[in-house]
Amino acid sequence: MEKVLIAPGRYVQGSGAVASIGKHAANFGKKALAIGGKRGLNEVRTALEGALKSAGIGLVAESFGGECSKKEIDRLLAAARAAGADFIIGVGGGKAIDTAKAVAFYGKMPVAVLPTIAATDAPCSALAVIYTEDGVFDSYLLLPSNPNLVLVDTAIVARAPVRLLVSGMGDALATWFEAESCSKAHRCNMPGGLTGMTALSLARLCYDTLITWGPQAVLAAEKGVPTEALEHIVEANTLLSGLGFESGGLAAAHAIHNGFTVLPETHGVYHGEKVSFGTLVQLTLEGREPEEIEEVLTFCVKVGLPITLAQLGVENPTEEKLRNVAAAATAEGESIHNEPFAVTAESVYNAIIAADAIGSHFRASVK
Repeated sequence: MEKVLIAPGRYVQGSGAVASIGKHAANFGKKALAIGGKRGLNEVRTALEGALKSAGIGLVAESFGGECSKKEIDRLLAAARAAGADFIIGVGGGKAIDTAKAVAFYGKMPVAVLPTIAATDAPCSALAVIYTEDGVFDSYLLLPSNPNLVLVDTAIVARAPVRLLVSGMGDALATWFEAESCSKAHRCNMPGGLTGMTALSLARLCYDTLITWGPQAVLAAEKGVPTEALEHIVEANTLLSGLGFESGGLAAAHAIHNGFTVLPETHGVYHGEKVSFGTLVQLTLEGREPEEIEEVLTFCVKVGLPITLAQLGVENPTEEKLRNVAAAATAEGESIHNEPFAVTAESVYNAIIAADAIGSHFRASVK
């Protein structure tokens, strides 16, 4: 089987980068439909309109409804067609971006991604995570190509709530461990090939960047300034994690995230925060060395990522609830089956209990 690496057509990052979007998107067409949440669109609209106008591109904006659901995709696809859009611009966070990518796919149009936060690795991927209208994980929409353009203005990202940047680190934290597990098991990555050394190296660089620069990036984000540490973490959260998970593969951590979406009390917790705890569960499930787990725990505590069930909003859970999570995480077709050993709902349930105990003990020891 071949090794496959996929990536966005162009990646642009820097303070003030939104001003250059016109020249990068000039060959996409003469009219764009921007899809984004109210905060994201308000943050970039003036600069975006000016940059596109200078390149002779018109802009129509449409607010995102909040869930990347089939109904919302259909609504926005109709809006794109009614506006006569030549291409789509996804603005904001992961769900808005995934929705924009899905609309562009069904509308057979190019897509540019302009994230206003660095909370997930959605911007670079050829993937949209579809949820029900109630926020429960539904399915993955595998797209035939990555976004044509990803443009990250780090001055905008630096002004976003710090928790969102930290959530992106939680999402990125899983990248190396999942890619390594897929490689060991000779499982397929997202485009259906094996993991090559480039993808593994990028996944490892993602992890090392988080450990080295994460705490300093949080301090910069608290002051709203795009320092070099913040630039490194934005690149790790967005590009390295995106390339690493997609061409490296997913395993237990993201499947466990999907499992937790069946609990309504976790719906207010960000994607990366659930993935962070899912990473701890994966490491426990795999029987990783205590020193390796402790490094992850130390990092999570330093930057503010959850390592216990209570931090996910799951207080005093019943056995039935956690078994439901484990059952959803091990459903047929879930990425947890990319682990290099057989995984069952029972083993995941046990790992969730153990990971919570490990996380709780560690938090108590560092207070």
